[in-house]
Amino acid sequence: MKKRKSFWKAAAAVLGAAVWISPVLAESQAVNLGEVYEISTNHIENWPKGPEITSDTGIVMDGKTGVILYEKGADNLRYPASITKLMTLLVAVENAGIKDDVTFTETCLRDVRPDSANIGMVVGETVSMEECLYAMILASANEVSTQIAEAVGGTEGQFIEMMNERARQLGCQNTRFINANGLPGEGQYTTAHDMALIFQAVLQNKTALKIMKTLSHTMPPTNKNPEKRGFSSHHPMVFPELKEYYYKGCLGGKTGNTNDAGSTLVSWAKRDGRTYIAVVLRAEGLPQSCFDTAALFDYAYDQFDTVKIQGKGNVTLPKGVPIEELETEDVEEDGEILRKYYFQGRYMGSAAVEEEPLEPPLEEVGDAALEPLYQESEEAPALEESVKSQESNGISTLAGKLLMVMAAMVVLLIILIIALILKNRK
Repeated sequence: MKKRKSFWKAAAAVLGAAVWISPVLAESQAVNLGEVYEISTNHIENWPKGPEITSDTGIVMDGKTGVILYEKGADNLRYPASITKLMTLLVAVENAGIKDDVTFTETCLRDVRPDSANIGMVVGETVSMEECLYAMILASANEVSTQIAEAVGGTEGQFIEMMNERARQLGCQNTRFINANGLPGEGQYTTAHDMALIFQAVLQNKTALKIMKTLSHTMPPTNKNPEKRGFSSHHPMVFPELKEYYYKGCLGGKTGNTNDAGSTLVSWAKRDGRTYIAVVLRAEGLPQSCFDTAALFDYAYDQFDTVKIQGKGNVTLPKGVPIEELETEDVEEDGEILRKYYFQGRYMGSAAVEEEPLEPPLEEVGDAALEPLYQESEEAPALEESVKSQESNGISTLAGKLLMVMAAMVVLLIILIIALILKNRK
């Protein structure tokens, strides 16, 4: 494991389980499942009108720029269900090596039940962290998620605190995790906006991205199980044979479902050089989650463009709106100047600004009325002598060439005279 894992283990041993519980419980908020939300982006002047979706809440975000294109109750609380595992994945790959061994303990048995997704891991069974991550994302194995938490955090509770801290670092303001797998529990919630931020971070991590792009995987036999175990993605929109749900360009994501959470779905699509993240929460079944997600992706690809700014950034804007109409603000971040672009007060992207080279300051020459603009320096005499010397050398060289030409003409004339005398004698 990496050093950070050792740190969390040491912290867990010193502080104990009560330390991580108390601050998390203090942040608990109520989830109002009866509330209905408007599409808030439809109220923006000159903004493309977004589609109606049946999911309680939803969002579409540009995966590169972080620009939000569509919002329906995007910051309102809902239960996450198994999309919680996206945060478990992110924290695991950031704090552990994928080749690390994970040995299953009594902790995992709590989440092995007939009514929850699992792959039948048993106490004492050992597999690599990489195999655990594939089982968690593709098979949505709850007992594997719990064991990952214990293996990385030292205790399950310490890992959950790591999840909540990482969420805060990503700017999530309305998310609280109480377990690593998303099984129902009092005080666990998230929002469409926060899950989009978490998934954006997942896609920016090379190891996590590799896991997310994998549609099927086979776990080899283990020390406790002689059989291979195969897993496949539960996301219907990535399989062309599922014509009713397939969406061209959709690369996958994570599904979730519980009674209170309904169907939750986090997805991403990449097409024409543009990457979009869509999140829908509390739909009536996975098929409806897919239909809502497809509508959001269509909206993003049909109504928006991404403009590259001299190769130093990207700006997302509604089609037909010239970039010159956007407002700009230059700010300094991490030692460089960023130009941020806004449309109707909404952030639309940024690009690094190259600093223009400053012209060297003019030397002070005093009062122009009293002093000449040009003054001879002490080097002037030497410069004058150099010029004179060059002129003298040039004259000498020319004179020598003329003398040589004249000498040749004299010789030629003498030869002609001698030839004429000889001719007359004959």
